[in-house]
Amino acid sequence: MSGSGANSVVTPNSVVTLGDVRFGNDLPLALIAGPCQMESAAHALECAAAIKEIATRRGIGVVFKTSFDKANRTSIKGARGMGLTAALPVFAEIRERYGMPVLTDVHENDQCAPVGEVVDILQIPAFLCRQTDLLIAAAATGRVVNVKKGQFLAPWDMKNVVAKLLESGNPNVLVTERGVSFGYNTLVTDMRALPIMAETTGAPVIFDATHSVQQPGGQGTSSGGQREFVPVLARAAVAVGIAGVFVETHPDPDKAPSDGPNMVPLNQFEALVARLQAFDRVAKDRAN
Repeated sequence: MSGSGANSVVTPNSVVTLGDVRFGNDLPLALIAGPCQMESAAHALECAAAIKEIATRRGIGVVFKTSFDKANRTSIKGARGMGLTAALPVFAEIRERYGMPVLTDVHENDQCAPVGEVVDILQIPAFLCRQTDLLIAAAATGRVVNVKKGQFLAPWDMKNVVAKLLESGNPNVLVTERGVSFGYNTLVTDMRALPIMAETTGAPVIFDATHSVQQPGGQGTSSGGQREFVPVLARAAVAVGIAGVFVETHPDPDKAPSDGPNMVPLNQFEALVARLQAFDRVAKDRAN
Protein backbone atom coordinates (compact mmCIF):
# COMPACT_ATOMS: atom_id res chain seq x y z
CA MET A 1 0.00 0.00 0.00
CA SER A 2 1.33 3.44 -0.87
CA GLY A 3 0.26 6.95 0.04
CA SER A 4 -1.69 7.99 3.11
CA GLY A 5 -4.98 9.45 4.23
CA ALA A 6 -7.88 10.06 1.89
CA ASN A 7 -5.62 10.06 -1.17
CA SER A 8 -3.91 6.74 -0.43
CA VAL A 9 -3.69 4.32 -3.34
CA VAL A 10 -3.59 0.57 -2.87
CA THR A 11 -1.46 -1.33 -5.35
CA PRO A 12 -1.40 -5.11 -5.72
CA ASN A 13 1.35 -7.05 -4.00
CA SER A 14 3.63 -8.48 -6.67
CA VAL A 15 4.34 -11.36 -4.30
CA VAL A 16 1.55 -12.94 -2.24
CA THR A 17 2.88 -14.85 0.76
CA LEU A 18 1.05 -17.51 2.77
CA GLY A 19 3.47 -18.97 5.30
CA ASP A 20 6.07 -20.87 3.30
CA VAL A 21 4.10 -20.54 0.06
CA ARG A 22 4.92 -17.57 -2.16
CA PHE A 23 3.20 -16.63 -5.41
CA GLY A 24 5.10 -14.27 -7.69
CA ASN A 25 5.42 -14.18 -11.45
CA ASP A 26 9.23 -14.20 -11.20
CA LEU A 27 9.47 -16.66 -8.29
CA PRO A 28 9.69 -20.46 -8.44
CA LEU A 29 6.38 -22.04 -9.33
CA ALA A 30 3.81 -22.70 -6.57
CA LEU A 31 0.66 -24.83 -6.66
CA ILE A 32 -3.01 -24.75 -5.78
CA ALA A 33 -4.23 -28.35 -5.72
CA GLY A 34 -6.99 -30.59 -4.40
CA PRO A 35 -10.27 -32.29 -5.28
CA CYS A 36 -13.12 -30.40 -6.92
CA GLN A 37 -15.49 -30.63 -3.97
CA MET A 38 -15.30 -31.62 -0.33
CA GLU A 39 -16.95 -35.03 -0.45
CA SER A 40 -16.35 -35.90 3.22
CA ALA A 41 -13.98 -34.95 6.00
CA ALA A 42 -12.06 -38.21 5.59
CA HIS A 43 -11.71 -37.73 1.84
CA ALA A 44 -10.49 -34.15 2.19
CA LEU A 45 -7.93 -35.13 4.83
CA GLU A 46 -6.71 -38.06 2.73
CA CYS A 47 -6.19 -35.83 -0.29
CA ALA A 48 -4.54 -33.08 1.75
CA ALA A 49 -2.09 -35.52 3.31
CA ALA A 50 -1.10 -36.97 -0.07
CA ILE A 51 -0.68 -33.55 -1.69
CA LYS A 52 1.35 -32.24 1.23
CA GLU A 53 3.65 -35.28 1.06
CA ILE A 54 4.20 -34.80 -2.68
CA ALA A 55 4.84 -31.07 -2.29
CA THR A 56 7.38 -31.71 0.47
CA ARG A 57 9.24 -34.27 -1.67
CA ARG A 58 9.26 -31.90 -4.63
CA GLY A 59 10.21 -28.84 -2.58
CA ILE A 60 7.31 -26.80 -3.93
CA GLY A 61 4.85 -24.54 -2.14
CA VAL A 62 1.25 -25.73 -2.23
CA VAL A 63 -2.18 -24.45 -1.21
CA PHE A 64 -4.88 -27.08 -0.66
CA LYS A 65 -8.07 -26.45 -2.61
CA THR A 66 -11.55 -27.89 -2.27
CA SER A 67 -15.07 -26.47 -2.49
CA PHE A 68 -17.70 -26.69 0.23
CA ASP A 69 -20.42 -25.95 -2.33
CA LYS A 70 -20.44 -26.30 -6.10
CA ALA A 71 -23.20 -23.77 -6.64
CA ASN A 72 -23.06 -23.69 -10.44
CA ARG A 73 -23.65 -27.36 -11.29
CA THR A 74 -25.13 -28.06 -14.72
CA SER A 75 -28.10 -29.93 -13.24
CA ILE A 76 -30.10 -29.29 -10.07
CA LYS A 77 -29.51 -32.98 -9.28
CA GLY A 78 -25.72 -32.61 -9.26
CA ALA A 79 -23.89 -33.22 -5.98
CA ARG A 80 -22.72 -29.92 -4.50
CA GLY A 81 -20.47 -30.81 -1.57
CA MET A 82 -20.71 -30.89 2.22
CA GLY A 83 -22.00 -27.37 2.68
CA LEU A 84 -20.59 -24.43 4.61
CA THR A 85 -21.33 -25.45 8.18
CA ALA A 86 -19.90 -28.97 7.87
CA ALA A 87 -16.85 -27.86 5.87
CA LEU A 88 -15.54 -25.07 8.10
CA PRO A 89 -14.07 -27.33 10.83
CA VAL A 90 -12.50 -29.54 8.16
CA PHE A 91 -10.70 -26.57 6.62
CA ALA A 92 -9.45 -25.63 10.08
CA GLU A 93 -8.22 -29.18 10.72
CA ILE A 94 -6.34 -29.34 7.42
CA ARG A 95 -4.55 -26.09 8.21
CA GLU A 96 -3.65 -27.23 11.71
CA ARG A 97 -2.73 -30.86 10.96
CA TYR A 98 -0.74 -30.34 7.77
CA GLY A 99 0.35 -26.72 8.03
CA MET A 100 -1.11 -26.04 4.59
CA PRO A 101 -2.80 -22.85 3.46
CA VAL A 102 -6.34 -23.56 2.26
CA LEU A 103 -8.47 -22.14 -0.57
CA THR A 104 -12.17 -22.43 -1.24
CA ASP A 105 -14.78 -20.74 -3.41
CA VAL A 106 -17.37 -18.30 -2.16
CA HIS A 107 -20.59 -17.57 -4.03
CA GLU A 108 -22.54 -15.22 -1.78
CA ASN A 109 -21.59 -12.10 0.13
CA ASP A 110 -22.53 -13.48 3.55
CA GLN A 111 -20.29 -16.54 3.07
CA CYS A 112 -17.13 -14.43 2.99
CA ALA A 113 -16.79 -13.52 6.66
CA PRO A 114 -17.23 -17.03 8.15
CA VAL A 115 -15.09 -18.61 5.41
CA GLY A 116 -12.42 -15.98 5.96
CA GLU A 117 -12.12 -17.11 9.58
CA VAL A 118 -10.74 -20.53 8.60
CA VAL A 119 -9.22 -20.34 5.09
CA ASP A 120 -6.31 -18.41 3.64
CA ILE A 121 -7.61 -17.69 0.13
CA LEU A 122 -11.16 -16.86 -0.91
CA GLN A 123 -11.73 -17.75 -4.55
CA ILE A 124 -14.21 -15.90 -6.75
CA PRO A 125 -15.63 -18.25 -9.41
CA ALA A 126 -15.27 -17.18 -13.04
CA PHE A 127 -19.01 -16.67 -13.52
CA LEU A 128 -19.02 -14.23 -10.58
CA CYS A 129 -15.82 -12.29 -11.28
CA ARG A 130 -17.66 -9.02 -11.92
CA GLN A 131 -20.01 -9.23 -8.91
CA THR A 132 -18.99 -6.05 -7.14
CA ASP A 133 -20.59 -6.75 -3.76
CA LEU A 134 -19.06 -10.23 -3.62
CA LEU A 135 -15.62 -8.82 -4.41
CA ILE A 136 -15.98 -6.14 -1.75
CA ALA A 137 -17.10 -8.69 0.85
CA ALA A 138 -14.18 -10.99 0.02
CA ALA A 139 -11.70 -8.11 0.16
CA ALA A 140 -13.05 -7.03 3.55
CA THR A 141 -11.94 -10.33 5.14
CA GLY A 142 -8.30 -9.33 4.69
CA ARG A 143 -7.59 -12.75 3.23
CA VAL A 144 -5.97 -13.32 -0.15
CA VAL A 145 -8.56 -13.19 -2.94
CA ASN A 146 -8.08 -15.31 -6.06
CA VAL A 147 -10.31 -14.22 -8.92
CA LYS A 148 -10.86 -16.52 -11.86
CA LYS A 149 -11.19 -14.62 -15.13
CA GLY A 150 -14.65 -15.07 -16.58
CA GLN A 151 -14.93 -17.18 -19.71
CA PHE A 152 -16.49 -14.08 -21.27
CA LEU A 153 -13.75 -11.55 -20.39
CA ALA A 154 -10.71 -10.32 -22.27
CA PRO A 155 -7.54 -10.54 -20.17
CA TRP A 156 -7.08 -6.76 -20.10
CA ASP A 157 -10.55 -6.38 -18.58
CA MET A 158 -9.33 -8.09 -15.41
CA LYS A 159 -7.68 -4.82 -14.37
CA ASN A 160 -11.17 -3.50 -13.56
CA VAL A 161 -11.92 -6.57 -11.44
CA VAL A 162 -8.67 -6.20 -9.53
CA ALA A 163 -9.34 -2.49 -9.07
CA LYS A 164 -12.52 -3.32 -7.13
CA LEU A 165 -10.48 -5.35 -4.65
CA LEU A 166 -7.71 -2.76 -4.39
CA GLU A 167 -10.17 0.08 -3.88
CA SER A 168 -11.70 -2.02 -1.11
CA GLY A 169 -8.31 -1.92 0.61
CA ASN A 170 -6.98 -5.40 -0.13
CA PRO A 171 -3.68 -5.70 -2.05
CA ASN A 172 -3.41 -9.50 -1.71
CA VAL A 173 -4.83 -10.55 -5.06
CA LEU A 174 -4.26 -13.46 -7.43
CA VAL A 175 -5.76 -13.67 -10.93
CA THR A 176 -6.45 -16.98 -12.66
CA GLU A 177 -6.85 -17.88 -16.32
CA ARG A 178 -9.25 -20.76 -16.95
CA GLY A 179 -10.03 -20.59 -20.66
CA VAL A 180 -12.43 -18.67 -22.85
CA SER A 181 -15.76 -19.86 -24.28
CA PHE A 182 -15.36 -20.96 -27.88
CA GLY A 183 -18.59 -22.02 -29.55
CA TYR A 184 -20.64 -24.55 -27.62
CA ASN A 185 -19.33 -26.80 -24.79
CA THR A 186 -15.75 -25.79 -25.50
CA LEU A 187 -13.07 -23.65 -23.89
CA VAL A 188 -9.79 -22.53 -25.40
CA THR A 189 -6.79 -20.94 -23.71
CA ASP A 190 -5.02 -17.99 -25.23
CA MET A 191 -1.54 -18.08 -23.69
CA ARG A 192 -1.16 -14.37 -24.46
CA ALA A 193 -3.63 -13.77 -21.64
CA LEU A 194 -1.04 -14.76 -19.03
CA PRO A 195 1.52 -12.00 -19.65
CA ILE A 196 -1.25 -9.53 -20.47
CA MET A 197 -2.89 -10.08 -17.07
CA ALA A 198 0.47 -9.87 -15.33
CA GLU A 199 1.18 -6.52 -16.97
CA THR A 200 -2.28 -4.95 -16.73
CA THR A 201 -3.17 -6.05 -13.19
CA GLY A 202 0.25 -6.21 -11.53
CA ALA A 203 -0.90 -9.31 -9.64
CA PRO A 204 0.56 -12.83 -9.59
CA VAL A 205 -1.00 -14.95 -12.35
CA ILE A 206 -2.26 -18.51 -11.90
CA PHE A 207 -3.15 -20.95 -14.67
CA ASP A 208 -6.07 -23.29 -14.01
CA ALA A 209 -4.96 -26.36 -15.93
CA THR A 210 -7.97 -28.54 -15.16
CA HIS A 211 -10.92 -26.23 -15.78
CA SER A 212 -9.28 -25.08 -19.00
CA VAL A 213 -9.91 -28.56 -20.43
CA GLN A 214 -13.49 -28.69 -19.16
CA GLN A 215 -16.34 -29.07 -21.64
CA PRO A 216 -19.11 -27.05 -19.93
CA GLY A 217 -22.38 -28.93 -20.05
CA GLY A 218 -20.74 -31.33 -22.49
CA GLN A 219 -22.40 -34.45 -21.08
CA GLY A 220 -25.96 -33.16 -21.10
CA THR A 221 -26.65 -32.85 -17.37
CA SER A 222 -22.99 -32.52 -16.40
CA SER A 223 -19.78 -31.09 -17.78
CA GLY A 224 -17.29 -33.17 -19.68
CA GLY A 225 -13.56 -32.73 -19.96
CA GLN A 226 -10.34 -33.92 -21.58
CA ARG A 227 -7.89 -34.57 -18.78
CA GLU A 228 -5.29 -35.88 -21.23
CA PHE A 229 -4.67 -32.26 -22.24
CA VAL A 230 -4.03 -30.98 -18.70
CA PRO A 231 -0.25 -31.63 -18.92
CA VAL A 232 -0.13 -30.12 -22.42
CA LEU A 233 -1.71 -26.81 -21.42
CA ALA A 234 0.04 -26.69 -18.06
CA ARG A 235 3.46 -27.04 -19.69
CA ALA A 236 2.61 -24.31 -22.18
CA ALA A 237 1.45 -21.95 -19.43
CA VAL A 238 4.47 -22.57 -17.23
CA ALA A 239 6.74 -21.99 -20.22
CA VAL A 240 5.29 -18.48 -20.48
CA GLY A 241 6.38 -17.73 -16.89
CA ILE A 242 3.64 -17.58 -14.24
CA ALA A 243 3.29 -17.57 -10.46
CA GLY A 244 1.39 -20.81 -10.04
CA VAL A 245 -0.69 -23.62 -11.46
CA PHE A 246 -4.13 -24.66 -10.22
CA VAL A 247 -4.72 -28.40 -10.59
CA GLU A 248 -7.68 -30.38 -9.37
CA THR A 249 -6.61 -33.90 -8.44
CA HIS A 250 -8.50 -36.88 -7.03
CA PRO A 251 -7.67 -40.50 -6.05
CA ASP A 252 -10.32 -41.80 -8.49
CA PRO A 253 -11.57 -39.04 -10.79
CA ASP A 254 -13.95 -41.31 -12.68
CA LYS A 255 -15.93 -41.79 -9.47
CA ALA A 256 -15.81 -38.14 -8.39
CA PRO A 257 -19.17 -36.37 -8.00
CA SER A 258 -18.06 -33.37 -10.07
CA ASP A 259 -15.41 -32.45 -12.64
CA GLY A 260 -14.10 -36.01 -12.83
CA PRO A 261 -13.36 -35.87 -16.58
CA ASN A 262 -10.90 -33.00 -16.18
CA MET A 263 -9.25 -33.91 -12.85
CA VAL A 264 -5.76 -35.44 -12.72
CA PRO A 265 -5.53 -38.84 -11.00
CA LEU A 266 -3.64 -38.40 -7.75
CA ASN A 267 -1.19 -41.14 -8.69
CA GLN A 268 -0.14 -39.05 -11.72
CA PHE A 269 0.09 -35.75 -9.88
CA GLU A 270 3.71 -35.94 -8.71
CA ALA A 271 5.07 -36.71 -12.18
CA LEU A 272 3.15 -33.73 -13.55
CA VAL A 273 4.54 -31.46 -10.84
CA ALA A 274 8.10 -32.59 -11.55
CA ARG A 275 7.73 -31.85 -15.25
CA LEU A 276 6.22 -28.42 -14.56
CA GLN A 277 9.08 -27.55 -12.22
CA ALA A 278 11.55 -28.38 -14.99
CA PHE A 279 9.70 -26.12 -17.43
CA ASP A 280 9.53 -23.39 -14.80
CA ARG A 281 13.30 -23.45 -14.27
CA VAL A 282 13.88 -22.99 -17.99
CA ALA A 283 11.23 -20.26 -18.33
CA LYS A 284 12.71 -18.25 -15.46
CA ASP A 285 16.32 -19.06 -16.37
CA ARG A 286 17.22 -20.61 -13.04
CA ALA A 287 20.03 -23.09 -12.66
CA ASN A 288 18.18 -25.22 -10.11
